[in-house]
Order: sequence, then C-alpha cells, then structure tokens
Amino acid sequence: MPNIHNGTPLKRLLAMRFSAMGDAAMTVPVLYALATQHPELRITMLTRTRFVPLFEWLPANVQVKGVDFAEQDGIIGLTKMYNQLREGNFDAVADLHNVLRSKYLRTCFLLAGTKVAVVDKGRKEKKELLGQGREHAALRPMTERYADVFRALGLSIDLSQPMQLDLRQESFTSIRSLVGWKAPNDKWIGIAPFAAHESKIYPLERMHSVADLLAEKGYTILLFGAGTKEAGILKTWERNDGEKGHILSICGKLEGLKQELMLMSLLDLMISMDSANMHMAAMLGKKVLSIWGATHPKAGFSGYGQTRDSEVQIGDLPCRPCSIYGKKPCAWGDLRCMNIAPEIVVEKVLNMIKP
Repeated sequence: MPNIHNGTPLKRLLAMRFSAMGDAAMTVPVLYALATQHPELRITMLTRTRFVPLFEWLPANVQVKGVDFAEQDGIIGLTKMYNQLREGNFDAVADLHNVLRSKYLRTCFLLAGTKVAVVDKGRKEKKELLGQGREHAALRPMTERYADVFRALGLSIDLSQPMQLDLRQESFTSIRSLVGWKAPNDKWIGIAPFAAHESKIYPLERMHSVADLLAEKGYTILLFGAGTKEAGILKTWERNDGEKGHILSICGKLEGLKQELMLMSLLDLMISMDSANMHMAAMLGKKVLSIWGATHPKAGFSGYGQTRDSEVQIGDLPCRPCSIYGKKPCAWGDLRCMNIAPEIVVEKVLNMIKP
C-alpha cells in the first residue's frame, strides 16, 4: 500500500506514547520499520523526557520530542502543548497510547482537520484470556497493534525485517571499561531480576542461584536494577573469582538510560522478567530469556523478535494468567507460578548462548 491519504502523500507524522517504559520500548521496532520503509516520511515521536534515549538510535527521519508532565499537564498545559505541536504542520497523528492526555491532544488535531488513528489495545480479548492461558489462542502482539495504527493512516508497514540501529560503537569505550574489554570468546549475560509488580518477579534467592551457576561456568554476569533498595540487594550478589565467577552489579554506576542501553547492546543474552528490560534488550536485537509468572506471553507482550523457546513459564496452571499487567496479588499467596528451578533457567540459557 503506498504512502497516500486522500490522494496526497503523508509528509509529516506525529506519534504519541507516554508510558510505561516497556510499552514505549515496544514502539521502537515499529517506528524503525516505518522510518526505513518510508524514508520520505518525517516522523515526530512524542514521549516522556526520560524515555527519549529509547528513540535516539532510530533513522534520521525520526525526531523524538520529550515532554515533562510535571510542567505541562491539565487542560491548560495540554492546550499549550498542542499549540506548540501544531507548528509541526502534521498531516496525521498516531495515538499509540489511548489515554486521557493523548485523547485530548488527538481530539484537538482532529477538530483542526488532521487525520487521526488510535491503537486498539484489545482490552476485551485480554480480559477473556484471564485464567485461560492453557486453552486460549495467543492474542495479537502489541507491536502489530501499533503497526495497525499506521496502517489505518494508509501507511504500509512490515515488521519482519531485522533492525539495524545506530548504536555509535565509538562511544562505548567508557561503558566497556566498567567491566573490562570483551575478548572474542567472552560471553556477557545480563540479569534484570526486578519488575514493577511482585507477581512478575522470579524469587530473588532463585535468581541469585542462577547468577552463581552461570558464573561458575565462566560467564560474566551483569546485574541490572534501579534505586537504592535494588542496588543494595544486587551488591550482595557480586563476586570475582578470577577467570571464573565474575558477577558485577551495574546498578547506580551508569549515567542514565542512554548508557544503560549502550551496555545492554554489548550483552550476548539478557535474563529478565516480563518487564521493561525485556523490551529494551529485545529492541536492541539481543537474545532475551524471559521468565513469566502471573502474566502470560499470550497477552501480546512478548519481547520483539523473541521465540516461544526463550520464554520460561509453568504452562499447565489453570490460574494463569491471573493478571494481564501483574498488578493482582496471588490468590494462593505462594506465587506457585514462579516455582521454577534455577537449573531449568540455566539450561535454557546454555541452549540459547551456545555457539
């Protein structure tokens, strides 16, 4: 399908996604496909200021604009934002979020005669999935739902092509120095053991065992986290036994999200929960072993480009998923969905990382 709306090619497009970080990261491969398949299209991505580094690796025809809702919010703030955005003379607006703020902004554009399309999050289908993970068919991936928004604007988009992000390798010297220069046969495995909700977190003592078992096999383990509490936990996992057993927490040692992404791009594999780290590693083209508890890959939130073999879960529990986003506490109180032996996780890692 050509890039045409009402007989006129689209030249300038505004896309919006404000939160959460994982959801914003899932838009990156979609924007990459759109930008590379329509190089004549000028795309502006509107997102939270702290998420801007997620989009800095995209082709030159994508511009990212950060917004701080602590400074611009409410009707007055959003109206001011709209007045600034309208100076971009956008031919179309893609609402990839569909929340109150994006609804207000897109309505302003719509009333001004700008073509608008909005994401269908599939809330009804997701609700029907609860407790039906064993029998229910997988839902449409969120990346395809985002792509559908652009298709509704008359833009063809194919998500099957591999991404080649501009990772600016010359900037990585200071990042590598945190761990040491990587020899050709070295394998770096990232572990991001935390998530926004408890029901999505693999028991920390088991994840600690995973880190130890992999370190004993000679891999360099890098621990990802954020905040004082997480940093304190990960610090106790660190070890350096010379040629074997190197475990290092990078929590608090990097200058923001951009450096974290740069280090993540050097990994051979990331172990994560159903979390933002899964989506960030996936958007960088990394292999990701994800561990699923209360939530389920069938809801459409798998890491981009990952396979079912890279997802660890107990598939026969009749209560899964009990929550689409992981906010609901375990009805049994024991998180039986996370009763997965560390050895199972390690075996999966070894199968994925072998030459």
